[in-house]
Amino acid sequence: HHIVSNVRGVLRPGASPVDAVRAVFPGGTITGCPKVRCMEIIAELEQAGRGFYTGSMGYLDRHGNMDLNILIRSLLLSGRHFTFRTGAGIVADSDAQAEVYETDDKARGMLVAVESHGKELKHA
Repeated sequence: HHIVSNVRGVLRPGASPVDAVRAVFPGGTITGCPKVRCMEIIAELEQAGRGFYTGSMGYLDRHGNMDLNILIRSLLLSGRHFTFRTGAGIVADSDAQAEVYETDDKARGMLVAVESHGKELKHA
């Protein structure tokens, strides 16, 4: 289960909805704290872009209203090929092996969902 945070506000003069999105993404629940240093460490360790994973999907209407999420349990389907990523939250007292098991469980859940769909798909 994950928390849901509803954030409401008014943009300062001269700021656009895109400025607001840039200011809040990636989410702190994804990067950790301190945010900038954690983002640097993630970039060093992963050495590849995450694509849609931990990005966002939602809408922005013509009045500047928006509703966004953080994409975690998501799968990209292209033809018969699919791609997804999993992760775990690392904190000071995390057990490395338990975190590996957690990511494996999440991946297994995604694979079960794909298999239950009944299509012949190939992991990219």
